[in-house]
Amino acid sequence: MGLGLAALNRLAGSKLIDRAGLRKPVEDIVSSATRAGFQAVGTANRTFKATTRLGKPARLEKAPDSGLFDLDPTDEQQMIVETVDEFAAEQLRPAAAQADDKLAPPDGLLGRAAELGVTQIGIPEELDGVGSERSVVTNALVAESLAHGDMGLAVAVLAPSAVSNALVQWGDADQQAAYVPAFAGENVPAAALALQERTPLFDPFAPKTRAKRTPNGYRLDGVKSLVPRGADAELFVVSADLEGRGPALFIVESSTAGVSVEAEPAMGLRSAATTKLVLNDVKLPAGALLGGGEREVFADVVRLSRIGWAALACGTGKAVLDYVIPYVNEREAFGEPISHRQGVAFQVSDIAIELESMRLTMLRAASRAEQGRPYAREVALARKLATDKGMQIGSAGVQLLGGHGYTKEHPVERWYRDLRAIGAVDGIVLL
Repeated sequence: MGLGLAALNRLAGSKLIDRAGLRKPVEDIVSSATRAGFQAVGTANRTFKATTRLGKPARLEKAPDSGLFDLDPTDEQQMIVETVDEFAAEQLRPAAAQADDKLAPPDGLLGRAAELGVTQIGIPEELDGVGSERSVVTNALVAESLAHGDMGLAVAVLAPSAVSNALVQWGDADQQAAYVPAFAGENVPAAALALQERTPLFDPFAPKTRAKRTPNGYRLDGVKSLVPRGADAELFVVSADLEGRGPALFIVESSTAGVSVEAEPAMGLRSAATTKLVLNDVKLPAGALLGGGEREVFADVVRLSRIGWAALACGTGKAVLDYVIPYVNEREAFGEPISHRQGVAFQVSDIAIELESMRLTMLRAASRAEQGRPYAREVALARKLATDKGMQIGSAGVQLLGGHGYTKEHPVERWYRDLRAIGAVDGIVLL
């Protein structure tokens, strides 16, 4: 890298580029290459170490309970949504097809996504973030907007914030001091919340990954599935069955002996670069246990993750609706737009109706979680609707485009594949 940057700097200092009128383009290249090079070195050499000591864990305040369920976003939420909408339309949507083919996000995209501050809004000021109160609804709106661009890339963007949210919500003072500040900087580490496993009828509350106590801490053995950006990840929060306690969460650094990653491309979410995370006799210190191993903490992680997936389903479902409406209005058969046919018009109407019901239940679950009220029932309803109706919306989108819907010329086939993940995946995102 040093030789390459030196060559670029010599080029930038040459008088020939002035004569050719290339001064500005070359300076841009040098600036970009230097920035990218030092970021790569920073990531490769990163060590998670507490730079400050906290007297107690830093938590975000609960949102006030107004006693009302209001779907209208606040002015601040509206501003955030508009910003993310613009990013999704200009950055995610155009890159989605190529990322799906290459099984990876395009270079630089995730760095640009980090500039949005998706992780920072969930981190308290004491830990270098900008958050003041916990806002599950805001996080849901952000996930929905990103998925309107592309669900796979949205998952890749949101994966690090799942880890930082878990650490802010349930980490102790030492864990927060060691890990959270890295997520508030410009060079956000790739990280993933790994709950999923390759077992039939997978139940997140009964993981096959095992954790045993040792004199110095814990030992983990097992395999996690569909871990986004696992090859690049520096930190994982992993679920395991803790001997004698049940499901628990552990903080695992990628550099730990016994941790390895294998590629695992799936039917959908291909641009998230999903992998298997293999844990073979992984030894962890006692301080790696997150949330004290409490079952209620684990239940909250699963529920908040499912709200996130419901929000992703709403965003992708809205993308399907926004795409098929102009298509059926412009596509002609027998001398008139196909939208004039009742069978077509009713299918489009059904998409809009089901999408509204999905969104209503998702936001209600998010609102109750944000206010600290019981929300298990609302999560179950939101997940059920997102699973069933989301898949129906994807299927209807393919059907409405006819033969075109089955080709990669149009994005509905990719959205259909992504929507299949809603009922099959737990973890990865966390609001």
